[in-house]
Amino acid sequence: MAVNKTHLYEPGIYFVTFTNYKWLRLFDITKSYDMVYKWFDHLKKNGHYITAYVIMPNHLHALIGFMPGSKSINTIVGNGKRFMAYEIVERLKQTGYHDLLSTLSSGVSPSDRKRGKLHEVFEPSFDAKHCHSHKFLNQKIEYIHGNPMSKKWDLVKHPSDYIHSSAGYYEDGRRGIYEVIHLTDCIDKHWFEKYAINLDKGRPEINEDIA
Repeated sequence: MAVNKTHLYEPGIYFVTFTNYKWLRLFDITKSYDMVYKWFDHLKKNGHYITAYVIMPNHLHALIGFMPGSKSINTIVGNGKRFMAYEIVERLKQTGYHDLLSTLSSGVSPSDRKRGKLHEVFEPSFDAKHCHSHKFLNQKIEYIHGNPMSKKWDLVKHPSDYIHSSAGYYEDGRRGIYEVIHLTDCIDKHWFEKYAINLDKGRPEINEDIA
């Protein structure tokens, strides 16, 4: 389970997960999948790489290659969540989801409310695991792409049938809605080889307590 902690900046590929507040299906209700893609675009413009992803109705899993930089992963992801949260709230207002807006408003902590925050669109914490081995990376890609087929969701019969996912690209080269860089290309043709010298020499503990 994700916890509130600072994810120190170390260049490499990370398995990143964050969820809507109380696991509400806000991405789906507001059709805000496009906002995730816009965030991906922003990451790309800053030199980072999107290597795999799935946008579920209420959470996101992604493998993101972070370039060296001065901002922590907490800051990068936090800025992205704020960017998406603003648009999700606006879409809820436009479509008249007043009960949901009330729920999101009640979730704001007193300290955040004093700083002017009005709605809690995402769970405050997120998960980021630095992937140190090919085995771990491949396991996470399989997990990401299999998420829509899990017993909890059962959204599709085959991973590549889910449109908000990079599964089709890894299966047969279909680009899908969002263009990613293949994990192999990311490691072999770009800068990761320089920064991931110990790849496959160690394997971090795996936290599977994620939807």
